[in-house]
Amino acid sequence: MALTRVRFKVHGTVQDGLTSPPIVPGVSFRAFTQKRATEYGVTGWVQNSPDGRVEGEIQGEPDLVQKLLKDVDKGPRHAHVVKLEKSDIDIQEDETSFEIRR
Repeated sequence: MALTRVRFKVHGTVQDGLTSPPIVPGVSFRAFTQKRATEYGVTGWVQNSPDGRVEGEIQGEPDLVQKLLKDVDKGPRHAHVVKLEKSDIDIQEDETSFEIRR
């Protein structure tokens, strides 16, 4: 089975308390992404970036990766996604789960 891996960066109101204005508590973008990734059986990671965006990598069957990217492009209820950047990258053989990085 062929796998694909995509690096992504989400722009908009996607981190708790890091918007100006307004400050939106409880965005939970990373937890939302991890929950969906686990449901779809894809691996990778997600983290807040210092510039106020959320970034990560998703690996799995191409249709499941695309399904998760659609969810990420919409975001959880309190998020407001303005732009989703994505690029294909090399797969990682040893990855077994989807994690939230700090």
